[in-house]
Amino acid sequence: MTSVNVDMPELHSGRQSSVAIIAMGCKVNAFESEYIASGLEAKGFKRASSNESADLFVINTCTVTSEADRQARQLIRRTIRNNPGARVVVTGCYAEMDPEACAGIPGVDLVVGNSRKLQIPELVKNLDKAEDSPQIHLEDIDKQISLPDQLLEGYEEKTRAFIQVQQGCDQGCTFCIIHKARGPNRSFSVSMIKRQCQKLLDNGYKEIVLCGVDIGSYGADLENGCDLSGLIKQILEIEGDFRIRLSSIDPAHITDQLIDLMATEDRICRHLHLSMQSGNTLILKRMKRRSTREVLYGRVQALRRRLPELVLSADVLVGFPTENDEHFADTVKAIDELEIAYPHVFSYSPREGTPASRIPSQVPKEIKKTRSRIARDQGAVVWGRLAKQLVGRIERVLIESRIDSQESSQSLGRMSNYYPVLCEGALEAGTWQDIRITGVLDGRLEGVIGEV
Repeated sequence: MTSVNVDMPELHSGRQSSVAIIAMGCKVNAFESEYIASGLEAKGFKRASSNESADLFVINTCTVTSEADRQARQLIRRTIRNNPGARVVVTGCYAEMDPEACAGIPGVDLVVGNSRKLQIPELVKNLDKAEDSPQIHLEDIDKQISLPDQLLEGYEEKTRAFIQVQQGCDQGCTFCIIHKARGPNRSFSVSMIKRQCQKLLDNGYKEIVLCGVDIGSYGADLENGCDLSGLIKQILEIEGDFRIRLSSIDPAHITDQLIDLMATEDRICRHLHLSMQSGNTLILKRMKRRSTREVLYGRVQALRRRLPELVLSADVLVGFPTENDEHFADTVKAIDELEIAYPHVFSYSPREGTPASRIPSQVPKEIKKTRSRIARDQGAVVWGRLAKQLVGRIERVLIESRIDSQESSQSLGRMSNYYPVLCEGALEAGTWQDIRITGVLDGRLEGVIGEV
């Protein structure tokens, strides 16, 4: 979760009032949460430190799984319980899909759907202190959506910044409700994205993460014919020592043009996060995914031919209805053979109203739990195998933070391939360092500055 605090002069007459924004889930939520905070700041509101109590809480929820719904309800109740008297606004995908459930939690003052989420800085000014019933602001997400109309100055983290490039998804996978919560694919303009990149780079950021609900669909709705590769080329016209990282992308959207661009431009990170879900074609078809096992393997092999040092992470959904041991074995095999170092594994949970929820052959919970563990364990094996190959090499690392103790100071950074590196010494966050990798310990690489 990401926490951002903002002061709101209007909420309480005679004094400035603080507000905390809590973001659950994806990088898009992180971008939007920061945008809400930035909008408040642009109106003259002053940001407060994160350890101060708040008069207003904005909770930006997730609904990707039923567990995410449960966590959202738990977070809302805990926030209300720990902050008696505070105003509480609930927004995000859970608020979009089940606004009545959010409004039904005692203590919630305002529920805002995704279509009006970016208007929260205006909506909170209209909170009526005498109003007992929560206000609900919900529009048809397929027809209306708030688009950014100002540029973000930055994030709490001073090295990496998320930039949303599109909203929504047209695919409609049988297990997913996010396309209903976010609406259809809508691409942001190249000029706006480029200006946002320039602003963040001018403010000292060194890594730009392009994110969206389905970034591989970028440009499909634009008349200028600019796709994701074209967008990246436009961003790379900006001068500077920075790097671009892509968030989750469907393997079917990894075009030859994108591979060529990644292979010839060293400012694009040597890391991709695949929206893989399964390694079995039958299960992928039942999920209504764009890819088959053949497409998945073919695209990764094409990447490896041009980018042998590329590190892959992937979304892996286990326990989809009708998935048997043979189907699951194909997924584990794909993690191993395609060298998925970071499998983001989650168990299938039925979402009301989705086609998959009506399939009778649901996988038992204990089997899903076991398969999740097996998939994660296979990813850990791959991670360790690749990590050992990096020992002895000198790698360029972007320092992200310092870890100080009474005994010593250490710095934590990340390579282009997403591997974390811990090294001795107090290095400045946001600086590039040449680090010699000396070992592997507790899920991190260890290193020292320069050649030793």
